[in-house]
Amino acid sequence: MENLKEKTAKGLFWGAMSNGTTQVLNLVFGIILARLLTPGEYGIVGVLAIFSAIAGAIQSGGFGAGLINIKHATDNDYNSVFWLNICVSSFLYLLLFLCAPAIAAFFKQPCLVLVSRILFLSLPITALALVSGTYLTKNMMNRELAIISVMALVLAGITGIILALLKFSYWSLVGQQLVYVIVSDIGRFYYAPWHPSLKIDFGPVKRMYSFCVKLMVTNIINIINQNILTFIFGRLFPISSVGNYFQANKWNSMAHSTISGTVNQIAQTVLVSVSDEREREIRVLRKLLRFTVFLSFPAMFGLAMVSHEFILLTIGEKWRESVPLLQLLCLSGAFMPIYTLYQNLAISHGRSDINMWLNIAQIVLQLCIILIFYREGIKVMVTAYTIFNIVWLAAWQQATRRIIGLRFFELLKDVVPFMLIAATVMAVTYYITLFIANLWLLFIVRIAIAVALYYVIMRLLNVTILHECMQFVLRKKQE
Repeated sequence: MENLKEKTAKGLFWGAMSNGTTQVLNLVFGIILARLLTPGEYGIVGVLAIFSAIAGAIQSGGFGAGLINIKHATDNDYNSVFWLNICVSSFLYLLLFLCAPAIAAFFKQPCLVLVSRILFLSLPITALALVSGTYLTKNMMNRELAIISVMALVLAGITGIILALLKFSYWSLVGQQLVYVIVSDIGRFYYAPWHPSLKIDFGPVKRMYSFCVKLMVTNIINIINQNILTFIFGRLFPISSVGNYFQANKWNSMAHSTISGTVNQIAQTVLVSVSDEREREIRVLRKLLRFTVFLSFPAMFGLAMVSHEFILLTIGEKWRESVPLLQLLCLSGAFMPIYTLYQNLAISHGRSDINMWLNIAQIVLQLCIILIFYREGIKVMVTAYTIFNIVWLAAWQQATRRIIGLRFFELLKDVVPFMLIAATVMAVTYYITLFIANLWLLFIVRIAIAVALYYVIMRLLNVTILHECMQFVLRKKQE
């Protein structure tokens, strides 16, 4: 039997491989599509993101996490959630189909009637394999999940590019999303040994309901939090401004979700396994926390540093207005993986209520901030939004202390050194490369210097996380 450390390391390895490859592919296809399409065309699909995401959260209902939290889930448990997903997704698609004219009228874009009705087909399609995906996650079959993700992204990206080259405009983004969910479904069905049966018993769903409905509400709040600015911009500003923000937020989300996704694939499973041993659980959480910030701060601060070169070199001058928005979003993006880890801790203890109420409070306060600053323009709104998201981590830390006793000083001890080192490395790199005029040279040199400086400092300080990561990678090569 593998011990917890080895199992966690393997999960992190395949999670990192999956998310790293996923984001590289997203980067490549995103660059090509952004060059072929305009901010306005991205804006058309961008304003629908909040509807798809909220419907997706209602569709899953938090029951995926509920299944993971059951130490020995039965076939009947999985089957119960499967049929619930099918019923809910069918109802949601019908509802959104009927609401399409109202959505189009709200954003003053008549084309959204047909676009939304086609795009929202992803809901019933996704529902077919949600539980199969949960089975793979619960059993830490991260290698299989990585294969599925890569295959889906490649085929979806190729579809989007072909449609864009054929001048299908925003329909290329719609086609890309539909192909992605179809291929993902096929992969999950192929790899998961569990398959649904015609036996319909909602008993297990009823037993999980209290826990899972709080997760569902929390997921909806998180989605509103992530998409609220796109939604508001779609109403207040030209569709091109929505496209610029959507583009900036996409790159920011791709970057921090690489780390969040890596941790998320194993965090709940690992924390559930040690939830009965308080001291051990604190050690495990702190180690996961150090691993998270070891990656997130240099990655996100680094992206903020090279945002100007990155945007102009990859997707072109027409996206210049997205640069300052991306820089601001990256600052709060560096802290997003910590939120993910704390949320997994609360869920692993069955405290979906804490998760829910903290997220409700967060979105209410964010709406207040938006109401205060929306007249000041997009940049001011994004700045206020960024500052608040960083400060709100203190509320999550207080909740974490109530759950397992992790003190604020311990959080600072684990987080602040990595934050200061990463910030210093990026500041030094930025100023010593200001004399370089060529964008390509500047981009490459800044990345090379930042990576080298961060690695050297970590080695000089004898950081344990670096040594363990290097040892594991070298061992995998030898295998």
